[in-house]
Amino acid sequence: MSEPAFDARELRNVLSVFVTGVTVITTVDASGKAYGLTANSFSSVSLDPPLILWSQSLNAASFPVFRDAGHFAVSILADDQVAISNGFAKANPDKFADVRTRPGLNGIPLIEDCAATLECTKVTSYPGGDHVVFLGRVERIKRSQRRPLAFSGGKYVIAHPHDLDLKLSQARSIAELQAVRMATQAIVDLSDELDETVGLGVWGNKGPTIVRWEESRQPLSENLRTGLVLPVLKSSTGLAFAAHLPRGLVIDALENEFSSERLPQSAAEATLDQLDHHTAEIRHTGFSRLLGSATFSEWYGGEINAISAPVFARDGQIVLALTIIGSADKLDVGLDGNLAKALGRTARMLSTRLGYLERNKP
Repeated sequence: MSEPAFDARELRNVLSVFVTGVTVITTVDASGKAYGLTANSFSSVSLDPPLILWSQSLNAASFPVFRDAGHFAVSILADDQVAISNGFAKANPDKFADVRTRPGLNGIPLIEDCAATLECTKVTSYPGGDHVVFLGRVERIKRSQRRPLAFSGGKYVIAHPHDLDLKLSQARSIAELQAVRMATQAIVDLSDELDETVGLGVWGNKGPTIVRWEESRQPLSENLRTGLVLPVLKSSTGLAFAAHLPRGLVIDALENEFSSERLPQSAAEATLDQLDHHTAEIRHTGFSRLLGSATFSEWYGGEINAISAPVFARDGQIVLALTIIGSADKLDVGLDGNLAKALGRTARMLSTRLGYLERNKP
């Protein structure tokens, strides 16, 4: 047999592209002592009879126990159980410390609050190179309504439905919640791709509000925080919403800004006229931008550039704004640059997943 044209690391990197769930496999030895390990090699095999499989390294310290055990259990972890996954992935003599469990069949512990559990009788095992594949018959199952933890590319990721069956009659808040959930992972990926700081903005009860930041490897500032309410006119995020929201909503927020700044009526009217021209340009280009803004200098330590792109729901209304910020002397926010292209691509992807079609835009 000829040698493969790739090494083990290359193969690992290719296989890591496949998104999997994360499980903790548990069993007990002859004395009743509990053992467990994290595994993403779990898979279904058959519904009739009900069979599943998972694999374990021959070098694992607990391999002799699982090899000899007649039963095991699979706890499919929920998306907030990263710490449990990490704990059972390490060579820890007391992996069950501080982990809530309940006794299952044959005294095997099941992880509490996970997405689902399957309790199994081991049917047989098969050699698989440096692993052994265990085949189990499912004896008892339980499922919760919790979202499962997912793993891909060597890190934990968030799993969401690809297409949403949102009806126009449903409350707008549902679309916004779904959009935020989707965009949370999207801005992580975008920040990793560009190594830039990315913010996720919504229109809150006081105007444009940042609900999530994803920092670059060289953070712009220690003052980034969620829940930050931004000005409409002096933030890229605010301008993105101003360009696409119904005018009445924008005017209400602007009146508060004008009042706090004690802007005379004539100046306020002139500002609104300028805003109309500016928002028309934003709708035409698809982006709002700030260049060399000093508005946030006390937060960010100097002038910044920023660029934002809108995310639309199925009804054509804006639900999110994705914003990239950086030092004015470093961040290129040109409309033809790679940064704008990546930002626009991500915003369009999220809009499509929310069911938005260009013809739905008001």
